[in-house]
Parts: sequence; C-alpha cells; structure tokens
Amino acid sequence: MAADPPASPASPVAEALHGRRLFVTGATGFLGTALVERLLRAAPGCELVLLVRPGRKRTVAQRAQREIFRNDCFDRLRAELDDPAAFDALVARRVTVVAGDVATDGLGLDEAGRAALASCDTVIHSAATVSFDSPLDLAVEVNLLGPSRIALTLGDLGVTPHLVAVSTCYVAGNRRGAAPEIRVDESPFWIDVDHRQEVEAARRMRADAEAASRRPDDLVRLRSEARDELGAAGTPLLAEKTEQRRHAWVKDQLVEAGRARAASLGWPDAYAMTKALGEKALGQSRGDVPVSIVRPAIIESAWSEPMPGWIRGFRMAEPVIVSYARGLLSQFPGVPEGVVDVIPVDLVVGAICSVAARGPANADGSPDITQVASGSANPLEFQRMVDLVSGWFTEHPIYDRDGQPISVPEFKFRGRGQVEGELNRAKKVLGTAEKVLAALPLRGKQAQWAAGIEEKRELVERASTYVTLYGAYTECEAIYGVDGLLALHAAHSPGDQVTFGCDPRVVDWDHYVREIHLPSVVKSARVRTEGGPSTSEDRTTRLRRQVLAPERQIAAFDLENTLIASNVVTSFAWLATRRLEASDRRTLAARLLAEGPALLRLDRRDRSDFLRHFYRRYEGAPAHELFTDSAEMLSELILTKSFPAGLRRVREHRALGHRTVLITGALDFVVAPLRPLFDDIVSTEMTVGADGTYTGQMTRVPPTGESRAQALYDYADLHGLDVAEAVAYADSTSDLPMLEAVGFPVAVNPEARLASLARKRGWLVEQWDKAPGFVPPRVPLSKPPGPRREPLRVPGYRSPDRAARRRVR
Repeated sequence: MAADPPASPASPVAEALHGRRLFVTGATGFLGTALVERLLRAAPGCELVLLVRPGRKRTVAQRAQREIFRNDCFDRLRAELDDPAAFDALVARRVTVVAGDVATDGLGLDEAGRAALASCDTVIHSAATVSFDSPLDLAVEVNLLGPSRIALTLGDLGVTPHLVAVSTCYVAGNRRGAAPEIRVDESPFWIDVDHRQEVEAARRMRADAEAASRRPDDLVRLRSEARDELGAAGTPLLAEKTEQRRHAWVKDQLVEAGRARAASLGWPDAYAMTKALGEKALGQSRGDVPVSIVRPAIIESAWSEPMPGWIRGFRMAEPVIVSYARGLLSQFPGVPEGVVDVIPVDLVVGAICSVAARGPANADGSPDITQVASGSANPLEFQRMVDLVSGWFTEHPIYDRDGQPISVPEFKFRGRGQVEGELNRAKKVLGTAEKVLAALPLRGKQAQWAAGIEEKRELVERASTYVTLYGAYTECEAIYGVDGLLALHAAHSPGDQVTFGCDPRVVDWDHYVREIHLPSVVKSARVRTEGGPSTSEDRTTRLRRQVLAPERQIAAFDLENTLIASNVVTSFAWLATRRLEASDRRTLAARLLAEGPALLRLDRRDRSDFLRHFYRRYEGAPAHELFTDSAEMLSELILTKSFPAGLRRVREHRALGHRTVLITGALDFVVAPLRPLFDDIVSTEMTVGADGTYTGQMTRVPPTGESRAQALYDYADLHGLDVAEAVAYADSTSDLPMLEAVGFPVAVNPEARLASLARKRGWLVEQWDKAPGFVPPRVPLSKPPGPRREPLRVPGYRSPDRAARRRVR
C-alpha cells in the first residue's frame, strides 16, 4: 500500500488534525474542492466524510469522482504519490461519501449518513448557493437555514463536534468604513429582523409566484413568447418551451424579490442577506455545538496552493475581465480609489484549516469570527487593478474569430445608474432591430444577420447582468478587519505559515494579477490568444467530421430549402400551369403571389394546417397525370433548383453505409422521382377517388413537426437503429422535433429562428447554394405539352373558358 504524502516538518496544524474525522459540505464547489485537496495532501492523518447531493443521473460516489477527484486541483498530490493507483487507494482509504442535502431538514441523511456524521470530530460547512442572483427561497433554504440544520441534526444525534461555518464578509452590508470581526447582531448598524418570518415569507412568495404563473392571461403570454421563439415547432415542443418560460418567470420573480428585500435592509443582494441571517440563526439554534465562523471576501484564483492560478469555473471578476478584454465592456460602476477586496482561494483554505485545528476560540462555544480579506491589510485599489488588467491585455491581446487582435477600450468609472441606463437603451435598439428582422422571411446567410443582432443583444444583456450583480460589490467601501486572521497566521510555525498560511500581506498584487491570475483566467475562458489563421480544427470542420463518422447509422433529410430551393407552392404552380394557356398561367401566378403573405403566416403558425389547407387545391386532379408530370418536373424544376452540396451529402452518407431517408411534407408523386437517391422516402399522400382523381384529403397526418420526429423514431425501430447515432438535416423550426430527436442535428440554410437556436446549441450549420448560373422565376411556370386539359383547381380562380372546356370534355 502506498504511503500518504508526508506532512510538512513539525506541522502543528497537521498534528492537531491527526486522527480526526472531518465532515465537509460543499466539496464539489470551488472552495470545497481546494479544501479537500489540502486536507488530503497536507494533513495525512485525518479522514474525511463528504456530504454530496445526489444527482439526477449519477450517484454521490460518481459525482465525487467526476466533480472533485478528477479535477486538476489534485495533480500535485498525484505527482507526489508518483503512482496513479496510489491516489485512488488514498481516496478509498481516507474519504467516505454520503448522500445528503443541506436544504433538507435532517440533511436528508440515511442511517449510514447519520452514523458517519455522528463519528466526526469537526464539521466544516462550506456548502452554499453562491450565485448573486439566486431565487430568494433557494437562498433562504441553503444559506439561511443550512447552518442551523447542521447544528440541529448534531443535537438530534447527541454529539457536539466543532462546527466551522463558512460565511462572507459582505454580511456587513452596504456600509462604509471599518467592518470588524464581530457577530452580525453586535454591529451598531444591525437591523433586527426575525429570520423565521423571512423564511415563511420566502416560502409564501414561491407559492404565490407559482400560482400567479398559472393565471390564464400569463399562460397565453408565455405561450405566445414560446411561439415567437420556436415558430411552428409543434404542440409538444411549444408546450415544453412554455413550461420552461413559466419556470423562468417564477425564478425571475423570486430573484427580484430577494434583491428588493436585501436592498430594503441594506445588503447588496439575497446572498449576503441570507448569509447574515444564517449566522444569526445559527447562533440561536446551535445548542451545545461550539461554532466558529470564517468570512472570506471575494475568493479568486490561488496564490500558490495547490498551484499558482488554480481556479475552478468563473468567479465574480472573471466575466467582467473577459468582457473587457473582448472589447464588450468599457465602463463599470465603482470608485477608482475604492478597494476591490479579493483574496486567493488558498489563503481562505489555510484559514479554515487553521481554525479547525485550533478549535473553538470561545470557552462557551459561542461563535467566534475570522474574516479572510485583504482590504485592510494589503489593499488593491480599483484603479490599480484596472491599470494592471488594461496593461496586460494590451501586451497580450485576445483575438477575434478572424485572427485579429482586440484592442481593449479605455475604462471609465461611472455610477451604476448611468451605466445601466446606457445598456438598457442599447438593449432596446437591438431588440427592435431583432423583431424587425425576425418578421422578414430571411433564410441561410441572410438569416445570420438576425442571429448576429441577437448575439449582440445577448452580449449587452450579459454586460447589464454583470452591472446589476456585481456593481454593488465594486461600489462597496467597507474595510474588513482581519486582526483575528493575522493573529491566527502569526501563531503558526514557519512551516505552517507556508503550508496553511492565511496572511493576505504575502500577496504581491502586481505579480498576482499579471503573472498568475490573468493567465489563468485566459486559459479557463478558452479565448483565442494567437493571431493569424487558426492552426486548430475549427468547430464547423469538427462537427462535419462527426456527422460523417462511419459509426453514424441514419441520415434523415428534409427536402424543401434543405436539398432544393423550392416548396409546395412552387411545385403546385408548376403542375397547375402545366396544361394552361399563357393568359391563364399568368392569372394563376398572380393569384398565388397575392396569396403569398397569408400562406406564409399560416405556414409559420402551423405547418400541418398549412399543408392540409393548401393540398385541398389538388381536389379533382387526375392521379396518373400528376405522376407523369412530376417526372418531368424533376428535371425541369427540382434539379435546376437543387443544392449540389446537399445531394453530394446524401451520397456521402450512403457511401459510408448510413441508412438515408427523406422525410418530407411534400406529396408522394412530387418526390417519387427522387427515390433512387435515398434508401427510403416518407412523404405525404392523398386519397384517390373512384374516378382516379385526388380528393384533396390526406391519408394520414403529414410528417411535419412532432409527427416527423415520430416518423424517424418508427423508421429507426423498424430497422433496429439508434436515433442517438442519427444525423438530421432541416431548415426550419417546424423541423425542431426531428432535429432534437437525433444525436447530430444539422441546420441547413436555416430561417432566422432556427439560425438563432442552432447558434445557441452549438449545432452544425451548412450553407448550401444552388448551382451557379440558374436564376429561377418568382413563380415557376411550366410550358404546356400540347392539348390543353382541365387545370388544377385554385380556390376563387375561374378561367374564362372553363364552361366551354367542360362541354368539350
């Protein structure tokens, strides 16, 4: 058995933790992962019990392996063990994972979990909802009640381990001047509120918002918004999107309720408010459990442990920094001479370990406070940080998608209201432009205009969100006292001041920002850092390689505007004018052009209803005649309007052994000449009367929307194939059910809505053009082949000599 890594020579902290069993919450988070790594590496004599919330698809053991121990935070420990198997053995020997949730009374522990908690000497509670825009009720359940639930569960078990609860410096609220290490209710600025009433009110708000979201008028509005986003995607997807929007609306109401309630009591947001009330509630409910509270400021990347610059996910500063580097954000609320209270994560971990090793500071077990901040001992001014960031990105610019360096703008300090006003005006202008473009029948490359406008609007909204979430923190002028923190560090041995150090004065901000933090941020953001042509495989090439991989099983294609630049109206016009004189053909063409806007609206509202309505025009048409004419239409119309790249793609799939199927709402006689190109065709069919003419009624629901997806599922089942290994090509949001059903969706010459969705979801987008040199007429008309016959019926249209033709016939 491989030995654990040795503790630092003469480490009193490691010795104090030796033989202890520590119960840790929040281990899957940024701070919690760093804490677990330090305890395993630097305190080899302790054991850990990790409380992990069960996932929807993974067990707690799987979540721990995937979200904690596979993180590069443990690379140093793996290297010190010098044996991959030794790391797994160490984790298996020293770590126990139990299922539970701090948002549940009793922590959701089963008997084994309760026994594991009861066996622990120390509890480190770092679990929290750290988002600054959490719904109020979630922040209340986790941040406010979480610490108390732990204390109450310990009391129920009859044990009194040392409870170290991680809070935040910002429990001091929006205040100026000194904020010492005292309990929240000892502050002269504390507003006495009953946390129990806040809990009850938050829960009522959830119930009220849920009820309000189901009011008829609101449901109609939400469904309308879903249709605006998805178009004629079919009832199931529209219902799903409507429900998603309802949940989002409820969340927004609770986020705004939390923000408003926090502001009314002097806190920047619900996170700080619920943390403050959580501290007070813990003090009242702890019973005999001794409590220590550790309050970090803004936690950022590591100074040195486990490696300089280690970070997990984007913290508070990173989104703002990257947006500035991309030229998207040139102003932000803040005071130039104000302090940005940033603290590296490893110093926070050092403080937590030190407090756990020391034990409770107060003899009666009442909460003692340790603030982990830099503002009072080693301040970093806002202006200084901006200058460091600006200088670094001037020397090391990031590059746009064309390989050109992005020049960082001159940063301006402005009030939050002014910044928010400018961003709101920009959102309004872009939103109006987006609505105008969405109303136009744009497709393919033109639809990218609308997608580009939408992307710019989203960037402005993101910047606005950063201002709303973080503006109060950058404007904060509180200075957090760290006397207890410095005393804790000073009491360490020289070795522990390195291994478990927590003195913010060791940080050289110029070196930290330029040489440690910014390189780490750029790496984590995965932005482009080299100019010129990209040497790596671009996303389109990578996705195209995936859809053409040999292991794919099915390639399903839509027809209209996917493989040919045509539609059912075009096909009808060609067939209907096949046996008309020139004057009648012009009359019919004019009639179809006049109907165009109404037909387009109906098609956008519901594709199946549109087809059912439009195909009524074929009533009375001779079936054999249409099959004959369609064969000629293939060469005269369809092939001249086809996309050569699309036809080549079909052949590529067939050459790879993929099953190819055309699933289209077009009529069977229109697509019959295409059968040699595909393995199978699923199309729309009409019933034929006893006289051999079409009735204008379909034999079954046309394969559009959800019925198209069902046709693909049925086809896969019939041939024993897996839709997860299928590729689907389509152009419209009415095809969304089929696109979402497969593992590899491809948007071809997409309309504006689909172009937007494809961009958001990272789908492959193909722009296929017609063969060069062909310019089709607006309404393609065929040339009569000889003797005139009765034309196809068009509602409201009667040619002048119809009665005469009937007498002749």
